[in-house]
Amino acid sequence: MVLGQVFSPKTIIVNLESEDKDEVFEELVDSIISVQPQLNRTAAVEALQERESKMSTGIVHGIAVPHGITDSVNGVVGAIGISQKGIDYDALDNAPVHLVFMLLISPEEREKHLQILSSLLKVLQNPNSVNLLMEKKSAKEVYDTLCAFETEFFK
Repeated sequence: MVLGQVFSPKTIIVNLESEDKDEVFEELVDSIISVQPQLNRTAAVEALQERESKMSTGIVHGIAVPHGITDSVNGVVGAIGISQKGIDYDALDNAPVHLVFMLLISPEEREKHLQILSSLLKVLQNPNSVNLLMEKKSAKEVYDTLCAFETEFFK
């Protein structure tokens, strides 16, 4: 189970306070620091912003998948944020983002990063998945639901 190893209930925020992309990066990086305290916050945010400057990671239907490569992270670690009110993200479809899946990747894990993105996108292509994740009220519920989807879709 790839996604279950990358994300953790400790890095899931079901009520994001952020209202724009940069605030979301900072809020979710702070959650990742709770599981990887050695993470350089500034370097992580800069890696996300650098990737974002190439093209928005706000894909479609209110979903964003920001990701960045930084040597201050061990392996690959992810965070999930849910915003009921929506985030001004400059998404490709110009719609507000409600569901954010952030990934921070060490340079040695570039290939694994592509596998994780592929798995995540397979789960998110099912509109039912997105709706169910948005309805969850706790980090543990979001995590358990994501793991269940991954198990179901990759039998």
